[in-house]
Order: sequence, then structure tokens, then C-alpha cells
Amino acid sequence: MARFFRFTVLAPFCLSVSAQTASSHISTLHTSTQIVLEDVTVTDSHGKAVHGLTRDSFIISEDGKPQTINGFDEHSLLPTDATKIEPFPSLPPGVFTNYTPTPETGEINVLLLDTLNTPLADQAYARGQVLQFLKSMKPGTRMAIFVMTRQLHLLQGFTSNPELLKAALDNKHSASLSSLLDSPVSGGLAGDSTLSDSFSEAVGNDPSFDQVVASLQQLEAEQAAFLLTIRAQYTLDAMNQMARYLSGLAGRKNLLWFSGSFPLDLMPDGDLPDPFAAMGDSEDEFRETVTLMGRSHVAVYPVDARGLMANPVMNAENSGKKYTNDPKNMQKDNSKFFDQTVSEHSTMALMAEKTGGKAYYNTNGLKQAVDDAILSGSNYYSLSYVPHSHRWDGNYHSISIKLADSALVKEKLKLTYRVGYYADDPEGPPVRKPKEVPLLATSTPEPPPLTRRETAMQAAMQYGAPQPTELVMKVLVQPKGNKPEDNAAEDNELVPNIHGPYLRYTVDYAADARNIEFIANPDGTFKAVVEFVIVVYDDQGRVVNTSNRTAVANVDLAHRAAMIKSGMHFHQEISVPAKGPFWLRIGIHDRTSDRLGSVEVNLEQVKRAAIAAAATPQSPPPAAAKPN
Repeated sequence: MARFFRFTVLAPFCLSVSAQTASSHISTLHTSTQIVLEDVTVTDSHGKAVHGLTRDSFIISEDGKPQTINGFDEHSLLPTDATKIEPFPSLPPGVFTNYTPTPETGEINVLLLDTLNTPLADQAYARGQVLQFLKSMKPGTRMAIFVMTRQLHLLQGFTSNPELLKAALDNKHSASLSSLLDSPVSGGLAGDSTLSDSFSEAVGNDPSFDQVVASLQQLEAEQAAFLLTIRAQYTLDAMNQMARYLSGLAGRKNLLWFSGSFPLDLMPDGDLPDPFAAMGDSEDEFRETVTLMGRSHVAVYPVDARGLMANPVMNAENSGKKYTNDPKNMQKDNSKFFDQTVSEHSTMALMAEKTGGKAYYNTNGLKQAVDDAILSGSNYYSLSYVPHSHRWDGNYHSISIKLADSALVKEKLKLTYRVGYYADDPEGPPVRKPKEVPLLATSTPEPPPLTRRETAMQAAMQYGAPQPTELVMKVLVQPKGNKPEDNAAEDNELVPNIHGPYLRYTVDYAADARNIEFIANPDGTFKAVVEFVIVVYDDQGRVVNTSNRTAVANVDLAHRAAMIKSGMHFHQEISVPAKGPFWLRIGIHDRTSDRLGSVEVNLEQVKRAAIAAAATPQSPPPAAAKPN
């Protein structure tokens, strides 16, 4: 039986809605024309930004067809006083928000330290180069620092204070060994000694062991491919989470991604008995990532944290029996190193091209790479157009931007921009290509994998993760009474071995409804499908309790307008064990548009606010007026 509950707004009416699942076959009301926004960086032969161009200086085409430039603007580094960030708004006790104050003008920069894909030694080198950059960082440069492990962590929010940024790099999470690299120290490059190498050296050139060596090599390759696929999944999930976090912030965002490998592609190894068994495939996930980056106005600047790499085949430790027993091994390792390096650099370049950034590799000047990326991302032209023949066809649409002035063409200026986009419906499900079904089914079928929407919500609700801002929200968290209860609140799902007594808390949402998608019903009403989630974590980041409710609201035009004006409100209750420190991760998910918002609350702050409020003397009511 469906449960019914009340869904209210800041208006003198309320809506009765039912908990149910949204239909995937509904027509969406599009209230605006699709606009394509392109940022173009123009540099001369010395890499310096070119200013003073006009709308008529550019010619833009989509799929070879000229487009009309409707919007044009030039952006350049702003003076320090124009980049000040407004102070965070003062909130009443017990109120929390995922709103992030940023300046209305100018770009913002994000530094992502990728420890998941970077050997430890290269992490130290990259951090040292970033510290060198911070020592000479230009005043007014706004930057935030994230670190990627198996999830995304925010080390420092947006600030122009280099001392705060330096302190973030000293955070214990800014460097760590990756358990998913073949070698956490070297990264598992070609030339590293493996079990098959050791076995081959032990048996020498005995041909009777050739099949054993080949089997070991096949097993190692498949294990490496499995680890690479897992890393690719974690990497793209983190990049998607980053895009959702940045989507609610105004202006262009420059993402400087420091990594020691870019695990999005794996070519077949022709030397293996089954070369295609060791291949990775992240095409669908990569497509979704670059689409989210484009919609969130994020340009990615991948930086190879390994700097200028030498072929590990030439290392002293690799000059022993492995190559003397079989000289072909050197040729194989040379080819493997070349193929792996080319593949990773191609992935870097592809990520940059698809988002309008620039890739940096084969250089030890990582500080200069940061300087160049920020300079490039701060001096650009914004062009916008409405495609003449727009359809949500899911196809890739290429974009070409050229200079119209022949004199400018002769100067051989370089244009950097996003070279295309996927025309995936923003309100539709993620595009997936059909997967091959195995001929033989296993006796115990595996559960279906999580959908991309489920993994996005899962990432948004992780303890300590960045708070996505696609849906800006405020929540009021208050204790419901001060006496422990033996039973948990309705709809709560406690993990096993969690017992009472419990303290109950009320959570009242106020979400900005302007970014919530309303569906036009045939009867003239509008439908919104919103998921409200609360996860309780202990101080070790372990899940203790959850509450998940999906509200389906049908409103008329007047009520929809009032909701957009005053906000979407919802009430939820959650139970927490009476003893111990706990945190609430509170999230909202628009099931139609797939937009997310979340906020993390330390319950100790809520308790202190409640104690302070109880101790504050209440003003006596005004005395009644005496009759004359």
C-alpha cells in the first residue's frame, strides 16, 4: 500500500502527495531554447592571450553548418577588488546549507590531486610543484583543493588566501598509497618485475614451461585490466561528482587534474593468448562525464604528475636475466611502455578537447603548467548560439571555431575550445550502448548493477564528500524532545546490530525549486518527483541508519509558481543512537532532471544549538491594554 504524507511550501496551502516511483515515459515541458555556450582561448605564437577581438572576429560551425553567434563576451584577469568573495551568510542555530559563495564575475580554479591513480613518489613531486606555484600565486586567484582516493574529498573550499591552500596540502589525506595500482610506488609501468618474469628467469629457456609462462602472463594482464577498469569507474564517478558540485557555482571553472595515470583506455595485447580479455571499456561513463562537465561549464586541464618519464626498461634493476635470457622481452616491454604512454596521453588530450581545456605531459615544469592553465582559463571569449536544427538525438555534434579576419589568420593564432558535445536529453536517462550477454548463465545470477543515477546519489550521500550544489538547499535540524525512545522513527532503516535507546531529530527542507523539473500533465497540472534521503554516520564513517522517501507532487500552475518563488519544503524524521558522536548526510534528488543537492550536519552542533536555545530566556508576552 502506498503511504501518504504532506508536502508543504511557504504559502497558505499544502499538497497531498504519495510515495511512489516516477514514470520514465512522461513528456517534459521545456521552457527555454537550447543554447550552446563555447569558451574560446586565443593565444599568439608565444602563448600570450590575445585581447580585443569582437563577435565578428569569429566564425562558428556545428557539424559543418555555420551558426549565428547570439551572445559574445570577453573575459580577462580581473583586479583583486573585483574578485572578492562575499562572506558566508549568517544562519540561525540548527540551519545548514550547501550554498557556496563565489564572486559573480571571473573564473574559479579547482586543483584535484589524484592519489587513486598516482604513485606515491609522483604525488610528492606534484605537491612540491603546487607549493612553488602558491608562493607566487597572483593576488585574487580563487582556488579550491580536492583529493581523489576511492571517493572525492574537499580539502579546502574556494579562497584567495595562499596560506590556507598551503595548509590544505599538508592535510593527511593529500597523499596516500593507492591499493588499485599494480605498483603503488612505480605505478606498474612496463619493465617492472612480475611473477611471470620471475618464473621465466627461474626456468630459463626450457620450452616445456612456455605454456605456464603464457598462462601466468594472461592472468596478470587480466588482473591488471580488472584493476584498471575499477580505477576508471572510481575516477569517472569522482569526476561526475565534481561536475555536480561545481554546477551550482556561477562562471567558468578550470579543473587542474594532477594524476600519475589516466585509466580510461586499454588496448588489446597481441602477445597474449586472449588479447581482448584484458581490455577495458569506459566509453559510456566517459561520455556522461564530459557531458556533465560541459553543462557545468567546467574546462579540464589534465597534468601528468610523473613529469618527463624515462623508459623503465633502461633502469638498472631491469638489466638482468629477464632480457639476457630472452632479448625479445626488451622489445615487448619497449612496445608496452610506448603503447601505454601514448594511450594515457591520448586520454588526457581527449578529456581536454571535449571540455575546452589543455593537457600537459612530458614536462617537469608542473608549476609552469599550473600557471599556464590558470592564465588560459582566465583570458577567453564566450560565444553562444542556438543550433539551427537542434534535436535530442544522442549523437555527437562537432564544433569548429575559426577566425574571420584574414589578417588574424596570418598571425597563426591558436584557438582552444570544446570541440563538440553529445546531444543527450538533460531530462532523459544516461545513454548506454547494448552490452553483450554471455552465452552461458552462471548458476547464481549476479544482482543488476547500480544505474548511473543510483551511483550519483550514492556518491552525493558519502560521508565527508563534497556537497553537490545542483539543487541549493537549507535544512533545519532539531531534536524532537529530549527523552530517548526505544523505537526508531517510521520509515527508518537501521543497520543490523544497532539498538536503542534513540534520540529523534526532525529535518525540515527548504529547496530552491527553480532547478527542479516540473512535468506537464495532460490535465494542465504539473508533476515533480523528488527524493529525500538522510544517512546517519558514526565518527568512523560507518552507516548507522537511513531514511529514504520519494515524493510525487501534482500542482496547478499557480501553486507551481508559488513553489518556485518561495521554495519546496518537506519534513522528515530520523533516529540516532543516544550515545556517541554522529553526523547526518541530508540529500535531495530531482528524479526527473537527475539534479542533486546535499549537506552534512554534525549533530554536536545541533545539540549545542538546542541547549543554547533552551537556556535563552524568553521575552514575556506584551501586557494586555487596560480599558479606559
